[in-house]
Amino acid sequence: MKKLFIILFVFACNVQEPVRQIGQLTHSTPEREGVSSDAILNFIETAEKEQPDALHSLMILRHGKVIAEGWWTPYNPETPHWLYSLSKSFASTAIGLAIDEGVLSLNDQVISFFPDKLPEEPSENLKNMRIRDLLTMNTGHQQDGSRAFRSASKDWVKSFLALDVEHKPGTKFTYNSGATYMLSAILQKKTGQTLVEYLKPRLFEPLDIKTPTWQSDPLGINVGGWGLSLTTSDIAKFGQLYLQKGNWNGRQIIPEAWIDLATSLQTSNGSNPESDWDQGYGYQFWRCRYNNYRGDGAFGQYCIIMPEKHAVIAITAGSGNMQGILDLVWDHLLPAMKDDPLPDNEDTYHKLQSKLKSLKLAVVEGNETGEMAEEVSGTTYLLNENDQQLKSIRFDLSGREKSYTIQNSEGAFTIPVGYQAMLTGTMRVPFQGELATAASGAWTEDKTYQVKVYNYETPHAITYNFTFNEDEIIIGSEFNVFFGNKEQPEIRGKRE
Repeated sequence: MKKLFIILFVFACNVQEPVRQIGQLTHSTPEREGVSSDAILNFIETAEKEQPDALHSLMILRHGKVIAEGWWTPYNPETPHWLYSLSKSFASTAIGLAIDEGVLSLNDQVISFFPDKLPEEPSENLKNMRIRDLLTMNTGHQQDGSRAFRSASKDWVKSFLALDVEHKPGTKFTYNSGATYMLSAILQKKTGQTLVEYLKPRLFEPLDIKTPTWQSDPLGINVGGWGLSLTTSDIAKFGQLYLQKGNWNGRQIIPEAWIDLATSLQTSNGSNPESDWDQGYGYQFWRCRYNNYRGDGAFGQYCIIMPEKHAVIAITAGSGNMQGILDLVWDHLLPAMKDDPLPDNEDTYHKLQSKLKSLKLAVVEGNETGEMAEEVSGTTYLLNENDQQLKSIRFDLSGREKSYTIQNSEGAFTIPVGYQAMLTGTMRVPFQGELATAASGAWTEDKTYQVKVYNYETPHAITYNFTFNEDEIIIGSEFNVFFGNKEQPEIRGKRE
């Protein structure tokens, strides 16, 4: 689709060609939009079999209409989800808008915005780094230095500019979240607004995205490369806007020329024909196989745009196999998208709807009570120093409504725990703030009570095994997905 406005032809077969969105997202059946309900059902069932409890939400759009949507409980339509690096595509959009407004240009030197934060003798490579190099991940760095500069000081811009730039900018692709952070810092320097503030009237409000939040650095700059939280439908609308070449509700929200640049191949990043991470990179968008493109974030946060199929797929997940999710899309959904409407199939359609309405993640299996439930209830255990910064834990496992109360550096928080169901609550986590919880628990052994907690605003869940041995408690824990080892170091404690 190369023009801003597409003529809608209505054929006798009632096929809809892609048109600009003229309102908020509308719904249709898969068959009316040329997709088999059976193919979508097979995609979901195969995903659940191959990656149990990995998918959190799914929304499929065809011809601008929602043909399938579902959330695995406790995930839900209303709660925003961490996007991780899918945030980068939104940051890129802000830069494109700023360039269109004449605030920035692709060839602006990065050092020109921060003369007071430069090293004493800036290298030639640093001097030659430009906005286009930040956008394409061709900054010249040998490796992503974002963790290094975040820990160096509260002034992340100064720390980024102090990193060695080993290669000439524009000559080496290195995926680098720090590059996107610098785009955010540059935009804020030039406009006086954070990414969220800048995008609110230009993108979020036109798309009716109501609750965007973006994490900030210690100096109040949105981190850019990660940290944005949106709902699944927000992701889908963003993808549909890009599919429509920036036109929404009859208004050109994003310049078509920018979308063409941002989503086309700007730099090569590999040669493996089977990998969706080797198909090239645009301006904070990944190229995909089959001539598609996407924004993506760690553990399976996807906004997949399929121009030739006039389709958008939004996914949130907690997966350690991101390529596996894309493979399922290409294997099940891509070939199912036909040019013409399909005959209605009420039986399969109703099976799909029933499946979509009953999606849920696993709860802990075991016994509701155990021989030690009464003994440990009401007891506080003081914990040894640990990486999770837990100070103490207290249990209430004897009654019908079960819970445990943790004390960490942020305070004390009681987590309700359901049996064969999840109960919701909130807690505060160091460096992350308040997070919603949904927890289930059961006695899996005589002396071990297991709890699984979904932080359902995030991709993360953690399973705790609380083992009681006389006056001692031993806590084993493991994340579903994590940067580093999922299994956490054992924590021990004693009765208070």
